[in-house]
Amino acid sequence: MSKNYVVGFPRIGEQRELKKVLELFWAKKVDFLEVEKVASELKSRHWNYQKDAGIDFIASNDFSLYDNMLDTAVMLGAIPQRFKGLRDEALYFSMARGNAETVAMEMTKWFNTNYHYIVPELSLSDVYALNATKVLDEYKEAKALGIRTKINLIGPITFLGLSKRIDRGETYELFRKILPVYEALLAEIAKLDDEITVQIDEPIFVKDIEPKVLSLIKPCYDALCAVSENIKIIVTTYFEHSKEATKVLVHTPIWGIGLDFLYGQKNLDSLELIAKSGKKLIAGVVDGRNIWKNDIAKTFDFLENITQKIEKENMIVASSCSLLHTPFTLKYEEKMDTEIKNWLSYAVEKLEEISLLCKVFFNEPLTDNDKETLQINKELNRQRQESTRIHNETVQNRVENFTKLERDGTFEERIKIQRVLLGYEDLATTTIGSFPQTPEVRKARADFKKGVITKTVYEREMKNYIDECVTFQEECGLDVLVHGEPERNDMVEYFGEQLDGYGFSQNGWVQSYGSRCVKPPFIYGDISRPKPMTIDWLTYAQSKTDKIMKGMLTGPVTILNWSFVRDDMLRGDVSKQIAVALSDEIDDLQKAGIKMIQVDEAAFKEGYPLREENIEGYEKWAVRDFKISVSTAYKETQIHTHMCYSEFNDIIRTIEAMDADVISIETARSGNELLKVFKEAGYKQEVGPGVYDIHSPRIPSVEEMVEQIQLLLEVLPKEQLWINPDCGLKTRKWEEVKPSLINMVEAVNQIRKTLI
Repeated sequence: MSKNYVVGFPRIGEQRELKKVLELFWAKKVDFLEVEKVASELKSRHWNYQKDAGIDFIASNDFSLYDNMLDTAVMLGAIPQRFKGLRDEALYFSMARGNAETVAMEMTKWFNTNYHYIVPELSLSDVYALNATKVLDEYKEAKALGIRTKINLIGPITFLGLSKRIDRGETYELFRKILPVYEALLAEIAKLDDEITVQIDEPIFVKDIEPKVLSLIKPCYDALCAVSENIKIIVTTYFEHSKEATKVLVHTPIWGIGLDFLYGQKNLDSLELIAKSGKKLIAGVVDGRNIWKNDIAKTFDFLENITQKIEKENMIVASSCSLLHTPFTLKYEEKMDTEIKNWLSYAVEKLEEISLLCKVFFNEPLTDNDKETLQINKELNRQRQESTRIHNETVQNRVENFTKLERDGTFEERIKIQRVLLGYEDLATTTIGSFPQTPEVRKARADFKKGVITKTVYEREMKNYIDECVTFQEECGLDVLVHGEPERNDMVEYFGEQLDGYGFSQNGWVQSYGSRCVKPPFIYGDISRPKPMTIDWLTYAQSKTDKIMKGMLTGPVTILNWSFVRDDMLRGDVSKQIAVALSDEIDDLQKAGIKMIQVDEAAFKEGYPLREENIEGYEKWAVRDFKISVSTAYKETQIHTHMCYSEFNDIIRTIEAMDADVISIETARSGNELLKVFKEAGYKQEVGPGVYDIHSPRIPSVEEMVEQIQLLLEVLPKEQLWINPDCGLKTRKWEEVKPSLINMVEAVNQIRKTLI
């Protein structure tokens, strides 16, 4: 009897092997055969890690060269018309990244995580046809290694719910066209083995779904279960509860239901329904989204509580979601503080937790090593709870008594003063902050960290880079400059390294999209700022130019959402501590002569609860903490913020309440549709819509950007608009960045002439 289960596993590799080979391939330094070779090695290694840990249900088709939603679109034949002439890897990566002639597909956040998926583009005229090669081949690869996997698929309802109709229709109208392709896929899967398990991911079910979507569930799963008797279908949800969908699923012939009991506590309300149906419960109790060591004794008690409703033989112990959202393994964390490291668990370690928890729960024989591990687990969880490194009374008292919750003056008062003082033109040009992180910059940072070069040499290298950035921006003709951020490894980790209560990893990489990985810091204790974090670099940069140098900070909500957060404290309380620390930084910056400060909240929207009932509470503390962080700003200090990958229709009033003077937003892949929301809402503050997509290597022409700016001017007046790329330029190359920005400035100059 199979008793434990992993929803999915990281694919980038423990040393980011997939990232490295993909980027070599894109740079034309290796051919695609090398990519396939590395991918095959990683899949084999990852399957064996799970097998060796004693995992019963191991996934295939959770691996991807870029993104599983993109893979699903290819599997269904949902190929946008502009890519129809391409084949194989050229087609796949052009859909994801664009090419010299064609813009990429849109990318957005996967629910409320920091993972991004490619948004499929659908229309009523599409003809869908099955391409099952990847799905079938991966199962065969694993089977050749002696591992019979479950096959992971993104479900048809979630696929449609996360796609967009380019012909303005409703995506769910295409259900009847998509479902037969899934049926055909299952018919092919059925030929692979005498018995096979298929995990169908339907995380869309954890959102507030409309009755018309709920009505699709029964016909969908009745049809899929009818394809073959040798397929056992498990429908898996995660990140919240899915009670409404579960009520329907129990009346379909599926074999099991996967529920997340860590982020969807209300899933407990569905236990009686599942018990009556006799279906298997895949109980997500080991955290797939955070890095804290599981408290096995506490989790055992939780599982025992579930057995009051569900018979133990119908339960399977599982991760709460795919382990994709956690770093790979603690094995390479050689420099981490030992006490803190002992509180953590990455993906590989979570496999061991699932396996051991399963043994304890099902009363299986324990080895002496198992017993020792259990005792250590109990002791380490106790130590963490009681550690003085977590609690700082001074910080707690200051945050509790912090009273400056708003900055001085209304927007109308402030912008009038700022326009005179800062003297920028209409359609002012700037960038979002970062410039390319060259190999030389990365090497200098790494060498300084390792002690290979002195602080003097390191600072000289960084200042040389800043000098070059400033010179280029002045020559290019940008109105407001940035220092380029060469000293920053990551927009959150950089600040985490300078805040008390934060920990950092050497190898805690997590996939963000494609080959892009981030190394989130983690919050283990109360947060405070021992000293200024950005002043030296920004005042140096300002000294090199007479133009405005924009200061760059990451906002409290984004720092929170892009960190692994302590699980012994409410998220809003942790965020407030970060906000108070940032308010000190802003005060120091303006006193040092920095007149414009951007407080990025790129992850503001992604932190939104998936359920309507929880949104008001999140917005209340998220807006509060942005306002606390900028509360020290003078009226004369212009506060910018930046948001990306967001649908703003439902949060425009919340953005307005944040009261930033200027907001820059990602719009390059979505035309001026996002901007219309600002106009319809009567948004008063100034706005910088992105005029070109920085996630694609292509260089937009002057004509292209002139057209884009003209579209923007159809929505908002020139006095309200700033012109900038849609995001930071850190991941691009100088040979792409320089001509793109030169073209952007030239496009603005041409437009300005027509507006005189």
